[in-house]
Amino acid sequence: MTEAAAQVKALRDTLARYDHRYYVLDDPEVPDAEYDRTLHALKRLEAAHPTLVTPDSPTQRVSGTPLKAFGEVTHRVPMLSLDNAFADDEVRGFDRRVRERLERDEPIVYHCEPKLDGLAVTLRYEQGELTVGATRGDGATGEDITQNLRTLPGVPLRLRGEGVPSVLEVRGEVFMTQRGFERLNAEALARGDKAFVNPRNAAAGSLRQLDPRITAQRPLEIFFYGLGWVEGGALPKQHGEVLAALRAFGLRTCPEIRLVKGVEGLLAYYAEIGAKRASLPYQIDGVVYKVDSLESQRQLGFVARAPRWAVAHKYPAEEEMTTVREIEWQVGRTGALTPVARLEPVFVGGVTVSNATLHNVDELTRKDVRVGDTVILRRAGDVIPEVVRVIPERRPAHTVPSVLPGVCPVCGSAVARVDGEAVARCTGGWLCPAQRKEAIKHFAHRRAMDIEGLGDKLVEQLVDSELIARASDLYRLTVDPLAALDRLGAKSAANLIASIDHSRATTLPRFLFALGIPNVGEATALAVAQHFAGLEAIQAASAEAIMAVPDVGPVVAASIRAFFDEPRNSQEIEALIAGGVHWPAMEVVRSAHQPLAGKTIVLTGTLPTLSRADAEALIRQAGGKVTSSVTKKTDYLLAGENAGSKLARAEELKVLVISQADLMAFLS
Repeated sequence: MTEAAAQVKALRDTLARYDHRYYVLDDPEVPDAEYDRTLHALKRLEAAHPTLVTPDSPTQRVSGTPLKAFGEVTHRVPMLSLDNAFADDEVRGFDRRVRERLERDEPIVYHCEPKLDGLAVTLRYEQGELTVGATRGDGATGEDITQNLRTLPGVPLRLRGEGVPSVLEVRGEVFMTQRGFERLNAEALARGDKAFVNPRNAAAGSLRQLDPRITAQRPLEIFFYGLGWVEGGALPKQHGEVLAALRAFGLRTCPEIRLVKGVEGLLAYYAEIGAKRASLPYQIDGVVYKVDSLESQRQLGFVARAPRWAVAHKYPAEEEMTTVREIEWQVGRTGALTPVARLEPVFVGGVTVSNATLHNVDELTRKDVRVGDTVILRRAGDVIPEVVRVIPERRPAHTVPSVLPGVCPVCGSAVARVDGEAVARCTGGWLCPAQRKEAIKHFAHRRAMDIEGLGDKLVEQLVDSELIARASDLYRLTVDPLAALDRLGAKSAANLIASIDHSRATTLPRFLFALGIPNVGEATALAVAQHFAGLEAIQAASAEAIMAVPDVGPVVAASIRAFFDEPRNSQEIEALIAGGVHWPAMEVVRSAHQPLAGKTIVLTGTLPTLSRADAEALIRQAGGKVTSSVTKKTDYLLAGENAGSKLARAEELKVLVISQADLMAFLS
């Protein structure tokens, strides 16, 4: 594995962990600033090494996963994330790219608003009546929290005024004011309950209560900031005018929104809101800039996880000093050793912090963090901040540099580090309890074998009690030994056994992903399964044969081959199948069998019956590639009504223009 590939993998693994803690558990591990830096680092690496970009990268998708405590809602239009800007030059770059893509020299009119630190939601009104409310979830699917949203005073149960579309989906941010948060905590402490750590967690936790009566008691508020989907009605062509229409319908918007001209207007707004940030009644971590013209927004389009017509301009993170008590090494699922600083607890921006990740041995060495050091922490979100730097003037005498241990701190196996890699790994594999625990957690994950009720704490308890040592042991568990565990009981044990039994029926792509093969995410597992259509064929394939799978390069192919060459892995697979794990037969899906294999298609305009998302999904399923800009390499332009500049560009380059009917003919 090359140094760049190792760095990309480490960053992706870190971001996946951050996403789970932040979106699923409502228990963030790092502040937003650290997440942004990690994602920014991954983007830079992928830009420098395009061959390392994979469909399952956090940059290609919108990170996050909905909880199972509520029903699921599929968003008609995805709820995307925003790219971030941290410096004025990055804002100028954003403005320059907007003008270049729109082929405009005059200043762009932008809509500006504070970036609230809350929870994004979508609400659907049919014939003016609230019918569905959901969280953002993973951007495509969210949690159905309709009954909880109905309890918010700021959410109208029926819209008012004239011109309300027959179907209107609106996007908003649920938050808690500082005053409401302080009152909530005062009441909690008076009852002897635990206080919330910050307004964002308090708002998110309040919306995820199974009992709406609890939500109704919480001081939650909402601002609406945009549209999701509209049917049976027309709204204005400018974003600012759309928000005015929403206000007329009875939907609350932020009073600090503003229209400005050009990049200088953006920076002036940023400075103005920054000056009053401390006096605002709610917490914000930046401001958001959006191109005001909806037609221009459509022309600019999207990248994989964010619109090109908007950006979040973040404020500097908060900082504090503390001392390092100890540096420990944690062992992950793949054996990666991560140094963690145990800190003298310090209160930073509403959170008491006692831990900070140091990422890897190179980062630890570069910053030269030692036990006893006074360090600067930076925080702009929640929980674990970044160790920015050491204050050498405060370093005690006789401190020693922290070094990579020679043996695993958990199992005592040798620690190995491939030249050029940032990550050092325990060589113990399944012999290492830490790796066993993390591998089983991954195996049971919702997107893997989906064993409901088998959470991280329970996995650790099962391994520590020696009831299981690997994933295949799950399928030999019985109720009685489970029921004897602390805080489980007979009913919970029976439910877990039923969930494990249910997981036996899976799919080949899920099974491959659950095995935890290094460098193999969900998208790669799906591609490999479709290409070979059977586990035996995959196990027998050479690295060269595996590289024939679309978007699989030599690093991933070598990882897959090495995984199946390891006898212990083959034995584990046999044990899983013997335990009843099975899946339906698959048909081979090769590019030659796909009508749009190898074709690059750009979409523009409004199609008669297909949404843009549906059209893109059909194209990809048929082997085609969807891009946003018309170039000489574009094979087809799929054009609907009100096609914009892309149509003229396609005609100029003599790119074949097709209709929705043409597309359906291709597919049939």
